[in-house]
Amino acid sequence: MNHFESIKDLINTLAWAKDLLIAMFEKRRFFSYKYEHALTFFSDEDRLETLCSKGVLHKNGAYLELDEQFRDFFEQVLEVNEDINTAYINENIQQVKQNINFYLQENNEQRKNSYQKQVKAALRKIGRITLRNVIDLNRNIENEFKTEPTYSIKIKKLELLDEKRRAMYSLIEQTEGLVTDGEITFFSTALDEELKQIVVELRGQLTESRHNLIETQKQIIEYLHQVKHQSRLLEKIKQIKYLKDQFEIKPKTNLLHLLASKNAVLFEARPAYPLKLSLELLQKDEGRAMVKKVAARLKQYKKNLLPVAEGIASHDLLPGTDEEVFIDLDEIKRGFMASGDHLHSYLGKYNYPREVVYEERITIFCQMVSIYEKDFNIKEVFQREGQVEYAMVLPL
Repeated sequence: MNHFESIKDLINTLAWAKDLLIAMFEKRRFFSYKYEHALTFFSDEDRLETLCSKGVLHKNGAYLELDEQFRDFFEQVLEVNEDINTAYINENIQQVKQNINFYLQENNEQRKNSYQKQVKAALRKIGRITLRNVIDLNRNIENEFKTEPTYSIKIKKLELLDEKRRAMYSLIEQTEGLVTDGEITFFSTALDEELKQIVVELRGQLTESRHNLIETQKQIIEYLHQVKHQSRLLEKIKQIKYLKDQFEIKPKTNLLHLLASKNAVLFEARPAYPLKLSLELLQKDEGRAMVKKVAARLKQYKKNLLPVAEGIASHDLLPGTDEEVFIDLDEIKRGFMASGDHLHSYLGKYNYPREVVYEERITIFCQMVSIYEKDFNIKEVFQREGQVEYAMVLPL
């Protein structure tokens, strides 16, 4: 087998073979690709043989298969792999622990930075892969429950997926303990801005994954109860059917006595177990027919009309203006600075552009002291006018 000589050789090979690789990757779960079909992507058969010799494709008689290494690479990068890989997460956790120990024992600054960089990369992978595995776990649980026809196999698959759920939860607890209490020395000495951001993002991903796993546990328990209930019911129906066919239902069972003792209502509603339909089923003709049937049953022929607002009168649309006489505090300040009088007295004598009551003059007094405090000489001398006590304010 010829290996790639460099990264450039690898990228160039994948570039001119991209159309074939896309077609084979899209059909990787259905069937092997025929050799004669693959030839239609190239004008020269040597190119196809080059892909086989370099290990990108494997030839099996008249069929071709995409190499597992490239298929796994594409699935991981595109995040379309449905396998739950808890061992890979555990491997990254162990790698983080090892590199932390190496970092704490190393004295060379350059090698310490190298170990720190490896810790950051592993923590990123742990958060991303954990969240992805939780999503894949939920999808696999729904698919197995809805597509597996054999009850015993369905129960066993759900139990195996539940074991993976427990393993995922344990790894989440290990990872969270590692970044909080397990390696306090490392995270207190090597915590730069980038590592701090990675840890915060990782904790958020772990929290989201943990919450999803709690819902996953409830879903598995509900699915197992439904499957076991349906399985027991089916077995009983089979036994009764067998005894009926053998004309032994009366001597070997007390079915007639039980039916006579029951007072079941004829039109009593049967117990319903809600079932979420998969997206794959809804995209098929059968799923669309079911959606249309339910929509027709729930369709409301009488629509509630929203009340219509009355029309706006034409005179309300005409433009209008409101006029308000504005008191210019800057102009009052300029006159006050040249008056030589104290502020309260000056405001009482000032010729305002409109009528100003006494309470409003007090407000103007407070506004000017607040706005022009640096330009005034506010003395610790107070005078009283009626019930109002004010400070002596003079211009600087």
